[in-house]
Amino acid sequence: MIDFIQIKPTPAQRVPFARWAVAQTPKVRTVGTATFAVPASLFADMPEPLLIGAIVDGHRYVEPDEDQGAELLGVANPDGMITGIPGVPLPEVPEEAYGPDSTPLPAPDPADEPTETPEGVFLCPGCDREFTTERGRDTHQRQKHPEE
Repeated sequence: MIDFIQIKPTPAQRVPFARWAVAQTPKVRTVGTATFAVPASLFADMPEPLLIGAIVDGHRYVEPDEDQGAELLGVANPDGMITGIPGVPLPEVPEEAYGPDSTPLPAPDPADEPTETPEGVFLCPGCDREFTTERGRDTHQRQKHPEE
């Protein structure tokens, strides 16, 4: 099985990229109007100027020199930098960590909440989920709240 890497070159590099692509074996396929599927075996040998600024598998490709100055994302604490782990919440950031020009989000005003259900909206009495039809609400009630 051949693995493919999707590459969307910058507008300025589309024509040079296409010229490079048609000269390759195995052929580089197109998967969209400006996106190419490059076999993984060819990716390592690609000319780097064709890749700079391109979107490679959903991420912007940067020059190695530009990447050297990148900082790690995380949260600093007295023990050092904490790297984010998926599924694990980061610790709270103290108020003094925010700059003087940062402003907190205003609290929601209860007066802004609608007091009655608008016409054409059907609420589920079990969970207050909104439906556009009575039939949709009734089906939901039978499936999700059979005890009621």
